[in-house]
Amino acid sequence: MRILFALVCSLLTGLVLAQESCESCHAKVTPLIVEDWKNSRHFDNEIGCDLCHEGDHSSADDVGNLSTITADTCGACHGERLEQFSKGKHALSWASVNAMPTTHALPMALNQGMKGCTGCHKLGLKSDEEIAALKQAGSQFGHASCDACHTRHTFSVKEAQQPQACQTCHMGFDHPQWEMWSSSKHGVRYLLKQNGTLPESTPAPTCQTCHMVDGDHEVRTAWGFLAVRLPLSDDPQWQADQITILQALGVLDSKGEPTPRLEVVKAADVARLTKEDFDRERNKMLKVCGDCHSANFAKAELDKADALIRDLDHLLAEGIREIAALYQEGVLTKPESYAEAFPDLLTFHDAPTSIEQTLFEMHLKHRMRGFQGAFHANPDYALWYGWSEMVRDLQEIREKAEEMRRSHGQAKAQ
Repeated sequence: MRILFALVCSLLTGLVLAQESCESCHAKVTPLIVEDWKNSRHFDNEIGCDLCHEGDHSSADDVGNLSTITADTCGACHGERLEQFSKGKHALSWASVNAMPTTHALPMALNQGMKGCTGCHKLGLKSDEEIAALKQAGSQFGHASCDACHTRHTFSVKEAQQPQACQTCHMGFDHPQWEMWSSSKHGVRYLLKQNGTLPESTPAPTCQTCHMVDGDHEVRTAWGFLAVRLPLSDDPQWQADQITILQALGVLDSKGEPTPRLEVVKAADVARLTKEDFDRERNKMLKVCGDCHSANFAKAELDKADALIRDLDHLLAEGIREIAALYQEGVLTKPESYAEAFPDLLTFHDAPTSIEQTLFEMHLKHRMRGFQGAFHANPDYALWYGWSEMVRDLQEIREKAEEMRRSHGQAKAQ
């Protein structure tokens, strides 16, 4: 018994000495990292550096000896949260960005250098092989997932519970949820509560209130990222429009049959592909809304947003059909990389002509703002930044298409 006690004491002494060594050095080299750690619950619970940063390291020259921090590192203690996170869309964000057909064409600094899309999508879980490849390419940091919201080395729960924790990624061109929420009545009330204008007891939902109920890290929404779903609508016009959009997304071929890309979409979990999956997420949201609103009000508001998706889909499908017709008429050359005579909406800014670029913005910028604005209770985004912009996009596409047909006809006549 005394031998066991001596071994435990020796081990604890070694850990304390190791911790003192880390702190004494880093207090000089990276003092604010040490300060962050001292502000953390890890510090309060005597969780030191080498519990997470395993490996023999004594200088900048041998920092590579330390093991890479991943979500599994955090999961060793926070297993329930890791399990929840692993089931949600954030965990699949790395897989989804790499599934895009032209991600590889981005400059290294904007891709694996993590200054562009992958600057946020790095949140997703990665295999050991992927992490090894990233490190080989020079990406040494930011593979832990959890620290995207719980900033290292404070790892504050309170910080991650604030809507500003979501702002870094959920803003801008294709998904300005921060701008929508913060200027909605929900956001205005919360920010006024946050700055002390309204009392702390004021009901005001944040991102986490609706999307991380009771701290559940399995973040997911009914319509998914691109507002496409299966089964298709019973409405004949909407169904036809949905098929056109799915063809332009490359998940259905020209005959309406599934393509291999559909399997990628399934794996990335960016859309609800069964009625049961959709209804489960919708019912979760209705329950959240019901904390402040009547059931009838909540359902009516979400139904309005669904209806707006239907109307936005018709505008987008009309734009897609205009450009698909140009391919079929030989007016516009179909890129060799396109499997079908449909514009590929997932090529983003790599679309080869200005008319296709207009369609790209119509899809990823204005349609996103339209339907997300509706769900985030922001009328201005739903109308002026969404619907109105799409109406103008479609007009521009139609005018460009007619100009191209005239030029093509004149060239053939000569």
